[in-house]
Amino acid sequence: MPVIEYKCPNCGSGMLFDSATGALSCPSCGRQDNIEQIPDPLKKQVFTENEVKEYHCNSCGADIVTEPETSATTCSFCGAAVVLSDRLTGDLAPAMVLPFSISKDEAQQAFKKWCRNGLLTPSGFMTADRVKSITGIYVPFWLYELHNKIEVHGRGTKIRTYTQGDYHYTETQHFDIYRRIRLNYVNLPIDASEKMKDELMDKLEPFPYNQLKLFKTPYLAGYIAEKYSYTDEELYPRAKEKTSSYIDSYIASTVSGYNSVSYTDKQIDTTLKNADYVLLPVWMVYYDYNRSQYTFAMNGQTGKVVGKPPISKAKVAGWFTGISAVSLLSLKLVSWMMGGGFL
Repeated sequence: MPVIEYKCPNCGSGMLFDSATGALSCPSCGRQDNIEQIPDPLKKQVFTENEVKEYHCNSCGADIVTEPETSATTCSFCGAAVVLSDRLTGDLAPAMVLPFSISKDEAQQAFKKWCRNGLLTPSGFMTADRVKSITGIYVPFWLYELHNKIEVHGRGTKIRTYTQGDYHYTETQHFDIYRRIRLNYVNLPIDASEKMKDELMDKLEPFPYNQLKLFKTPYLAGYIAEKYSYTDEELYPRAKEKTSSYIDSYIASTVSGYNSVSYTDKQIDTTLKNADYVLLPVWMVYYDYNRSQYTFAMNGQTGKVVGKPPISKAKVAGWFTGISAVSLLSLKLVSWMMGGGFL
């Protein structure tokens, strides 16, 4: 199968996407090309479903072996950045891509800084000197546009207490509540890769969607890219579920001012208006510590790091000891101020 590789017209070296300049850059001679002015070869190629899928590196001729979901990678023999073109055409063609803005060196420094901020992590982990690998991956996402028609019926109470003469009164008012709401969500991201943990990908949000670019293969040069494992129809239930908490919060914001609210009926009619297939930048960090491997993810645009680091039992014990000591001192101080004693 055809493999797309970008060769420098000046020196013949493989060109890579440069996150600092947003251009296709040659690491050997420094040439930089504007990606928007580069014709995308995918638009000129047609593939058949029954075509034999064998990939060969254009630089060294070696066979390229990848997992079925991979659409961009590097040759394990010569290191050339290659794009597997048939995995990015037709229904597999992304509509947009959000390019990396953080380089690998910057990602490593940001991760080290994040490790040093762990108040309860072991000292050995905080040095961040056991990074096994750090890999830039374009993760497939579906960006949903969901329109919601909401009708809510309920009851609310307002309670007022007051005093007249020697009597204390409590007045309770009951109200019928009705809300009719139109609530639309755009750019709701759901990761479409089977490999990626949903919890990690959800916590990486938000991404700056205003910086999305129309998809072109040069943005993938030098990175790994995955094609989606699930269609937008398959992930639609998860998208609806993800908005449910936002909808509940919005409804609650419209019925403020009551002492209590109970809902007797809540109808939510959700319509899928659009779903765009996009590639979003993620640095995956694999860290070895104390004979265990930890996985972290970093937003390739904002530098936000997510993941669960190890916890130092000694630091946790010290923290609780410190809290207990402060509490004991506070109790003694209050007791002394009140003229009493505390044993």
